[in-house]
Amino acid sequence: MYDLTGFQRDLLYTIAGQDEPHGLAIKQELEEYYEGEIHHGRLYPNLDEIVDKGLVEKGELDRRTNYYTITARGHRELEARRKWEDQYVSGFLPKSK
Repeated sequence: MYDLTGFQRDLLYTIAGQDEPHGLAIKQELEEYYEGEIHHGRLYPNLDEIVDKGLVEKGELDRRTNYYTITARGHRELEARRKWEDQYVSGFLPKSK
């Protein structure tokens, strides 16, 4: 996970939070978060990179549409990242009721 860009980590979190999202669904989710347009030239090469790293699997819905799922390794990497983040921010965040 340490070798991913912030955008690639956001892709991983977005994919993990959805049920087999396709590229357009991922793009829309990130555009809402980033409050701006995500170009295909940024999205798909980064998706391919996290697929190549074994964090995400890519499947085919039809000839034009792929879907993405997080792998077991991707889940482990996200969990490790969350534990690492928690050691720094858990004392600063208010407790939820």
